[in-house]
Amino acid sequence: MLFQPLAVIAEVTHRCPLHCVYCSNPTQLAAVSSELSTEEWISVFRQARKLGMLHAHFTGGEPLARTDLTELIAAARAAGLYTNLITSGIGLNEQRLQMLVEAGLDHIQVSFQDSREDAANWIGGAKAHAHKIELSHAIRRHKIAFTVNLVVHRQNLDHLEEMIAFIEQLQPERVEIAHTQYYGWALANRSALMPTRMQLERAVAIISEAEKRLAGRIRIDSVVPDYYAKYPKACMGGWGRRLMLVNPSGKVLPCHAAEVLPELCFENVREKSLEWIWQESESFRKFRGEEWMPEPCRSCDRRGEDFGGCRCQAFLLMGDDKATDPACSLAPTHGIVESAVKEANATAYVAKPSQASSFVQLQKLTNDLWSYRTNPE
Repeated sequence: MLFQPLAVIAEVTHRCPLHCVYCSNPTQLAAVSSELSTEEWISVFRQARKLGMLHAHFTGGEPLARTDLTELIAAARAAGLYTNLITSGIGLNEQRLQMLVEAGLDHIQVSFQDSREDAANWIGGAKAHAHKIELSHAIRRHKIAFTVNLVVHRQNLDHLEEMIAFIEQLQPERVEIAHTQYYGWALANRSALMPTRMQLERAVAIISEAEKRLAGRIRIDSVVPDYYAKYPKACMGGWGRRLMLVNPSGKVLPCHAAEVLPELCFENVREKSLEWIWQESESFRKFRGEEWMPEPCRSCDRRGEDFGGCRCQAFLLMGDDKATDPACSLAPTHGIVESAVKEANATAYVAKPSQASSFVQLQKLTNDLWSYRTNPE
């Protein structure tokens, strides 16, 4: 085995009560009827541990839409995996939280869309902000690690100081401030979400000051938007190098967006083992190493750091999954990104992003989740 997988990302459902304007989920979502069963997910966690993985990240959609989530958390913990729940918080009350903690939940990450209730509810497409605050206070009554995830973009970046102060009151151990990454619905809304350079520079200064002020109390991790970076990020730590994502219907992917690549066929855990997929499948092997790289990546000193950038972004912007990520300043096609940045900085006014709730695929999958707010498993 050339690489050691560290974590399995368990995308247990695509159902979600939110309709975020920056959602990076695929536009073709997995139907409820195709979701892996409880027993199949338990097998996935056992296989993951056998492969030497250490972490299981439960995500979606909204993982709380699974009525068997407590059982899944317990199975991952029994397999020896550190369990992390990434959630909107909708569907979680005090009783259900207690059940998850008792089942072995180690860490919970709650997403916030803004510090201002009206704006947060609008961005998320649901009246969820007040519930998230209440839930955050409940989480602090349990001995589990707590992270707040905050996605920032043009529509909320001007009051970043206020958002950081708001999050500080929730007392998480960690805050992830991530600029929108342009996949899925976020790519469709890019012109309304991409910040100006002035916004970004001010945000960097605000985060730097907050890191110093909160040092020793709250850790801040920040992700800069690709389009403003000099070099691309090493997406997911490199294709097929660290992580395996299992989607709701059992397809195994190197990253959450990989299904946008039309030439790749992804194996299903119902048909192949995780070990075989990691070691033998074409989909995981295709962009490992350096043989596939075009110039200037192949002769670049950074090829072992960013691995040519994001394959999905290269395809979405170029129609070629083997191209150098256009976000790289050295890419022959970097002009595509420069044009998008120029457009973002050309005017102070942009139209509001389209609500993801207007997309039929999202609405069809979410109606049944709201009943879980008051009724635990």
